[in-house]
Amino acid sequence: MPSRAGRLDDQVPFLARLETRERVALLELGRPMTYGPQSVLVHQDEPSTHVVIILGGWTKVTHSAANGYEALLALRGPGDVVGEASAVSGRPRSATVAALGQVEAVTIDRGGFLTHLAEFPTTALHLLTLIGDRTRASDRRRVEQGALGVRERLALLLLELSRTHGVQEAEGVRLTAGLSQHELAGAVGASREAVARLLKSLRERDIVRTSRRGLVLVRPDRLRRMGGGEE
Repeated sequence: MPSRAGRLDDQVPFLARLETRERVALLELGRPMTYGPQSVLVHQDEPSTHVVIILGGWTKVTHSAANGYEALLALRGPGDVVGEASAVSGRPRSATVAALGQVEAVTIDRGGFLTHLAEFPTTALHLLTLIGDRTRASDRRRVEQGALGVRERLALLLLELSRTHGVQEAEGVRLTAGLSQHELAGAVGASREAVARLLKSLRERDIVRTSRRGLVLVRPDRLRRMGGGEE
């Protein structure tokens, strides 16, 4: 099993937690699927009929409130499983999962997935640990939203994205997730207008730069100070 060194527990993909025999047996249950950019893998509030294991590409997990506000909860990529919590509980989906770019995956019907968990209790234990890790990460973000201002939360989000979706280039770290200002706002619990103003200020101070290729973090050291309330 790959080492977890340097990674938060909720960022360790599901498949990476499994031994080879468990992983192969699980994937053999799946039906290969290809999702185009912006395609929806699972819909919020729909009944649980299947789980999806992502083999390639990245997805965004969002929750829409009754007033139309959309919160970005997480990004899931290669090795991750989505739809697992509702499959186990039997409750409707709590979020929508959509492809950011092309996604290669396998889908496993709920009945087959639950049967597999009964036959492979170690896999079930790893899934339970994963759900617990994700719950703790969600709790941590809620605490941050209550304790930090929007500027601090945005700085920390950009730094996190640089670690998980960053490519080092000559002028800085380019973020490859391709998130819009609306999605960044949903991730930090703010309005799009507030995030747009903050990004404008960061650009004017040459802390970040924007281009057609995405957002580039020019001075991550300044973002770290902002995240710690030092600027």
